[in-house]
Amino acid sequence: MTTDDPASRDFRDLLHSLRVWDGVDLPALDPAAAPAAPLPLFRAWLREAAAAGQAEPHVMTLATADADGRPSARVLTLHDADEDGWHFGTHSTSRKGRELAARPDAALTFYWPVQARQVRVEGTVLSGTPEAATADLHARSTGALAAALTGRMSEVLASRAELTEASESAWARAEADPTLSAPTWTLYALVPREVEFFQGDARRQHVRLRYRRSDDGWVRDLLWP
Repeated sequence: MTTDDPASRDFRDLLHSLRVWDGVDLPALDPAAAPAAPLPLFRAWLREAAAAGQAEPHVMTLATADADGRPSARVLTLHDADEDGWHFGTHSTSRKGRELAARPDAALTFYWPVQARQVRVEGTVLSGTPEAATADLHARSTGALAAALTGRMSEVLASRAELTEASESAWARAEADPTLSAPTWTLYALVPREVEFFQGDARRQHVRLRYRRSDDGWVRDLLWP
């Protein structure tokens, strides 16, 4: 049922006035020329998005579900993409960490509007070793280490003052000893079973190329947009 008060009408009018990919010179996706596996195409698209001026092209949405199947999603950064999977980090005690422990299936979505491109990755998530998590932290910024040392992700926060105190203490520790590790910080890898590439088209003749993992490698399908 649609609400018809003035504020709701104004909001709907705003939504209907917004356009996607206005004035953008969109690239093409030729399925016949796509590689046999999705990883090379994903890496190429991310590089092209960065070169085209896309802000934070390594940012993605991670969707998980709890033991009862209730979904949740959040935005975080990609740490790597290689033959082992798409890598990201978080605390094992966070909401997403707990959900992955209970149900280790997840999905990633990347959206690069400057080129009207989207990539969806679905698969099983595996936990890396503590050594890998520590190496990941040390390869990043002091701020990343400080944030990991602050910990308590997803817990109820009593006040901003409590966060400020914990964060400043963690920054001091990270700057004093960059070799520190955070016990619950975990590096995860989503091992893909399906990867879909979406190339937008101004006339809505979008290209959707799906890779499905099989016993013999990857199967490619074109999907109706």
